[in-house]
Amino acid sequence: MDLFVALRLLLCFLVGSIPFAVVAMWGTGVDITSVGSRNPGFNNVLRVSTKKRALVALVGDLFKGTAALALLARPPGDSAAVLWGLGLAAVVGHCFTPWLRFRGGKGVATTTGVFLYLQPWTALACSPSYFLFRFLGRKLGWKQEGAVASLIMLGLMAAAIVALRGWEEGAFAGAAFVFVVLRHTSNLREVLFGKKA
Repeated sequence: MDLFVALRLLLCFLVGSIPFAVVAMWGTGVDITSVGSRNPGFNNVLRVSTKKRALVALVGDLFKGTAALALLARPPGDSAAVLWGLGLAAVVGHCFTPWLRFRGGKGVATTTGVFLYLQPWTALACSPSYFLFRFLGRKLGWKQEGAVASLIMLGLMAAAIVALRGWEEGAFAGAAFVFVVLRHTSNLREVLFGKKA
């Protein structure tokens, strides 16, 4: 790995590490990491605060994934591995942000932002599935319907990238999806066994 790529990976990590859920709660006196699920992400802000503040968290976390690549990627010269590596660095930055003692969010919005930059039409086509499954989950009484809908959406995006772009890029999309699934272990435990972490 050359020094320029390493520097860009670090910068993408730092862009990804900006905790927009914390920014969204400025002025409220509420520490988002100590209320609700304690997760600094969109769903927790929506749970404990207003829709406007949740939207700030969502848009910020989504577009920092896109912005990191827009600012630091060099598509004509960068290989697929470098491009996806930069995107994954932003996701890791979100999940292990140094500004919150390396206890960040779960990576759904930032991963979606990365997918939007690298495979925009695929990501846009799959995004409505989130609203569909969240609606169904609410109607059917699913536990953790937000987390389930998010994971289904990202899974569809990753599967579509494999189908349309092959395994060279699909493997990276799949790795991002698996990483986000692992970040949702406690949510999935509650869905499957009714037990909170």
